[in-house]
Amino acid sequence: MIEVFESFSMEDTFEYAKNLSKDVEPGTVITLTGDLGVGKTVFTQGFAQGLDIDEPVDSPTFTIIKVYDEGRMPFYHFDVYRIGDVSEMDEIGYEDYFFGDGVSIVEWANLIEEIIPEDAIKIAIEKDLEKGLDYRRITIER
Repeated sequence: MIEVFESFSMEDTFEYAKNLSKDVEPGTVITLTGDLGVGKTVFTQGFAQGLDIDEPVDSPTFTIIKVYDEGRMPFYHFDVYRIGDVSEMDEIGYEDYFFGDGVSIVEWANLIEEIIPEDAIKIAIEKDLEKGLDYRRITIER
């Protein structure tokens, strides 16, 4: 099933992600793709808030993963932009997170698509400057 949401502001994106997080179950993997500056981290911040995570959420660009334990379930935030080879994911034990008791969001997931679970929720965020600087088309494939 494919669903499209049109966001006209960062707040729209944040709230959409916050609402989406209310229905996830442990073991859910969500992939986020889109160009630099399209709003993947804003989406992730809203998602985290929907999981009742109060601490600041930012992109783990240099650490690859950040773990947040204090919400209603563990939240694993991956940013694989700097992954040189998919085998680096083995080194950090990605399977423990993907198939664990929390939910994972993977930014830049297209770089490691060969290890993404078949049942992952795939989310693409795209700009359309003809509709405005803040416009984003968010496509969800379940």
